[in-house]
Amino acid sequence: MRVAALISGGKDSCYNMLQCVSAGHSIVALANLMPHTHVPDELDSYMYQTVGHQAVDLYAEAMDVPLYRRTIEGSSLHTGREYSQTEGDEVEDLYQLLKLVKEKEHVEAVSVGAILSDYQRVRVENVCARLQLQPLAYLWRRDQAELLREIISSGLQALLIKVAAYGLDPERHLGKSLAEMEAYLHELSEKYGVHICGEGGEYETFTVDCPLFKKKIVIDSMETVIHSADAFDTYRLSAVTLVQEFFGLPVDIRSNSASVRTPRRPEPNPARLHTPAK
Repeated sequence: MRVAALISGGKDSCYNMLQCVSAGHSIVALANLMPHTHVPDELDSYMYQTVGHQAVDLYAEAMDVPLYRRTIEGSSLHTGREYSQTEGDEVEDLYQLLKLVKEKEHVEAVSVGAILSDYQRVRVENVCARLQLQPLAYLWRRDQAELLREIISSGLQALLIKVAAYGLDPERHLGKSLAEMEAYLHELSEKYGVHICGEGGEYETFTVDCPLFKKKIVIDSMETVIHSADAFDTYRLSAVTLVQEFFGLPVDIRSNSASVRTPRRPEPNPARLHTPAK
């Protein structure tokens, strides 16, 4: 199927794209929701990761596919377990964005990097149902330790750009790669119950390279942004560039015959996010 990938810049949305290609789908467009320019770093949103949004534009060139972006105008108004169309809710920004992408790129499905959040799942399903799009969520309810190992093994490189959990120190851990952090995240999970993949908001990442990229993102400089006196800080990506890839396995993300450096593709196991047969 022709797929639009919802991306935040984080590891999960990128790895789900890899799984879509591995399943035989074609990534034909990227879609991203971003905060207003007067919101410099992170928007208070139940739905969207916005930390690192300054560098998301580079994904279009890195992957050589069009990127559609929309400013988040709404807020979290309808916060119940179920969702119905609500004027002024931030979910309606997602609807308008995907509506445009469907019209322009004739997509049939949406790549979604959700792992654990029923709040996000319900709202993405609502939008996709209204637009007659198929959500593809290969990471849904995966074992997080196994999933993190797969992400690292796939060749995806992501850096921590936000920490917000006991045991994560901004001075020590911001800017570290997932590979560098894996053992310590397991330790924090055993000691304090930290979600290894950050599903409790413990950390956020920004992907600088993966097998789908034709160019690697290089972060030239980062600025630490202190949000509170406790361990809740982010990196502002103040200068980023692209460099041509001269190594690794080339991947045609528009081709159903693409060969991707990914481990075995697990069958998705969502409550409602079903993946149709190829």
